[in-house]
Amino acid sequence: MKLIAIDSSGLVASVAIVEDDILVGEYNVQYKKTHSQTLLPMLDALKKMVDLDLKTVDAIALSKGPGSFTGLRIGSATAKGLGLAMKVPLVEIPTLDGLACNLYGVTDKLICPIMDARRNQVYTGLYRFDKSGNLVTEMEQIPMDVNELINLLLEKDEEVQFTGDGIQVYGSLILSKMKHACLAPAHLNKQRAGSVAYA
Repeated sequence: MKLIAIDSSGLVASVAIVEDDILVGEYNVQYKKTHSQTLLPMLDALKKMVDLDLKTVDAIALSKGPGSFTGLRIGSATAKGLGLAMKVPLVEIPTLDGLACNLYGVTDKLICPIMDARRNQVYTGLYRFDKSGNLVTEMEQIPMDVNELINLLLEKDEEVQFTGDGIQVYGSLILSKMKHACLAPAHLNKQRAGSVAYA
């Protein structure tokens, strides 16, 4: 199975090529350009770098949200256009599932992706990996007040690994209120197309 994966749900534009659970290549950019300027050139550069024959692609995986409306729209239009041209199906993956997959093999703790939704709100969900390495959803993705989320997690009284762009906005608040909180480092706390393909 060969996949092209796309994530444009946040500030990061990300494309990846995955073949039989091997990440062949991934291109991530968080810069001042819009996704409409970056996604196709990134995919073209990656295709050339790994000598990808588009006729061998089986499907396109894309992040379906939550996230930036404009970013999601651009990613969806890009994936749909490619899918139609290549005659391959699209597989939509919840953004937070992809973010949780950033931490595969890194933690056995409860995973809490948070995306900044502004006004003290985050898009969030709760996940963990079982002993077989499968992602298990413990709370479906939902918009929530960050303080309400913290209180919910305090009631669980267990270690929580946070990831997502919400760390930059709410990380200090979380650490001040939760003694069992860990914040993912920069290379694991943004959306990645490779994780979308895994999810």
